[in-house]
Amino acid sequence: MTLSSVVIVGAGQAGFQVAASLRQGGFAGKISLVGDEPGLPYQRPPLSKAYLLGKIKAENLFFRPAAFFDEQQIDLIHDKAVLIDRQNQRVVLESEKALEYDHLVLATGAHNRALSIPGEHLEGVFGIKTLADADALAPRAKAARNVVVIGCGFIGLEFAAVAAAQEASVQVIDRGERLMARAISPQMSELFLKAHESWGVKFHFSQAVDQIIGENGKVTGVEKADGEVLPADLVVYGIGVIPNITLATEAGLEIENGIKVDAHLLTNDPHISAIGDVACFPCIHNQGEHTRIESVPNAMDQARAVSARLLGKATPFVSTPWFWTDQGNLKLQIVGLSTGYDSTVTLGSMETDQFSVLCFRRDHLVAVESCNRPGDHLAGKKLLSRPPELTPREARKPDFDLKAWEVAHRS
Repeated sequence: MTLSSVVIVGAGQAGFQVAASLRQGGFAGKISLVGDEPGLPYQRPPLSKAYLLGKIKAENLFFRPAAFFDEQQIDLIHDKAVLIDRQNQRVVLESEKALEYDHLVLATGAHNRALSIPGEHLEGVFGIKTLADADALAPRAKAARNVVVIGCGFIGLEFAAVAAAQEASVQVIDRGERLMARAISPQMSELFLKAHESWGVKFHFSQAVDQIIGENGKVTGVEKADGEVLPADLVVYGIGVIPNITLATEAGLEIENGIKVDAHLLTNDPHISAIGDVACFPCIHNQGEHTRIESVPNAMDQARAVSARLLGKATPFVSTPWFWTDQGNLKLQIVGLSTGYDSTVTLGSMETDQFSVLCFRRDHLVAVESCNRPGDHLAGKKLLSRPPELTPREARKPDFDLKAWEVAHRS
């Protein structure tokens, strides 16, 4: 069926990429890109790093300048989608305007998980998700002397590194036993722990937060479950995100840890796709289990896959997931999913901050974690994009070089 109109709800990385890829692929129909934030669509990863440090300006965050949307005839709509009328194939906006679609793409993303503790609304308590969040946080981050970070995932640790670089006293609280525990191996956690501690960051593991304390409406401290109070004039939290599924749920779409889609990223309605942080898809890199992946590369790859399908070039989504985080002078790159790995092989040296961990499941390579070793990351992407061949026994050989091994074993 020839499409004449595509509506995209969500103007983040995934939504923007669908619109851009459709035009690049020759789609001549109407494209409506709906976003509920003001301004142009922008990148989010720099918000907790370079943007807070003042290394890049707001205009450098934009995917494209305003002229791009005019030239490409992409109707950028600053409004909130409140209803999907599946029967009549239209999206109703908060302004009561209705957009008709031949195909609808839901790229609604996710929102920060709330702290849900007393004091979370005090002045000086921040999550980082939007440009507005970063704009409000930046001047406070520069002035803060006692910073408490709740959660030691990517976002929390990126900000901890920023705050430490600005000579604040930084303390991090997490319920887990080690940093980035849900994302990386214990060996890589150890490298990053030592680095953060060398920058002056102090960690409180296996700890919950009871409340945030304040005076005159402003934060003054964070009370842990063990009763200790950490002084704080700034609190930043990053304790995970929740997919934005309300619109899909109310429309009767199938939900499973996000909006459930098939291998072609289609929902249970053939006229609606879902992509990016909100989509839960059958992942071949997770033994076919439905999986929701929060990463920019995944969002872009899924957007391109949906665009190709709408242009008549449908193929199952099989892209290899990969992630990254920049913390101080450390760049961590991860390719694959290490869920359920049962053995590891390490390469390089922790002492030089150039270190990789190869994760294996039943002697099959499933993930490569690389710190400041971009060659290993690129080799890992290539190896994981084809049937696995590398075994732990091979990787443990003296002077093993992952990049050289990948080149030597290309088919």
